[in-house]
Amino acid sequence: MTVTWEEAGWERLAAGVGRVRLPVWDCTVGLVVGRDAALLVDAGSSLAEGVRVRARAEALAGGRVTLLALTHPHFDHVFGAAAFEGAEIYAARGAHPGRDGAHDCGYGGHGSVYDDERGRAELGEDAVRNGLDARAAEEAVAALVRPGHEVSGRLTLALGDREVLLADVGPGHTGHDLAVVVPGDPAIVFCGDLVEESGEPQAGPDAVPSRWPAALDRLLDLGGEDAVYVPGHGAVVDAAFVRAQRDALAARFGVSR
Repeated sequence: MTVTWEEAGWERLAAGVGRVRLPVWDCTVGLVVGRDAALLVDAGSSLAEGVRVRARAEALAGGRVTLLALTHPHFDHVFGAAAFEGAEIYAARGAHPGRDGAHDCGYGGHGSVYDDERGRAELGEDAVRNGLDARAAEEAVAALVRPGHEVSGRLTLALGDREVLLADVGPGHTGHDLAVVVPGDPAIVFCGDLVEESGEPQAGPDAVPSRWPAALDRLLDLGGEDAVYVPGHGAVVDAAFVRAQRDALAARFGVSR
């Protein structure tokens, strides 16, 4: 049975496009509904949360969510992905030139977190440090799904009556940050944690601070001046907010512009 965005407790951003701010970590999950397919953006912080998100998203879409885009590999965005069995999963390519010319490929600077045992363990430890139940974290790490599609550059997904652009815009918040752009008037840009509104952007051990401002420039180029920018955490913002955060990050990390 199809429900409305309001009935589902989600925020409608445009026709067929919306998002929900999940409890505890205020993490955004987005949904784009087309005639033939529906795309979810990020999956929540645990398998149980992923199950709840899937149920609501499929009620909104009037059918199965068959596409999932993960903006970056942090627990609050990817631990629910295993609940989307059968979905095609997309993420940014698994390696980027990182600090000091090395490769910053995943959590803590190891290989891709989806493949690297140490990186997966650190992801679970980070979840527990941030308040996720240890058993839920262990379950999610064991079930962590490796994306079947790595996006290098830009990739367009056809949903039937509309298209969605996936863009590898990092590194910045992590070694591999993916943006999701829904064309329209205005365009909707799901930014992941490259942009945060409800608090200062977080720079963990896998951040690439020297290249974060440039990643925000790429976001602005993709969306344009009139786009609606959807942060990984917090209320939707405009281009002026993204530019101000870009400048603040450049000053914070000593990046010349």
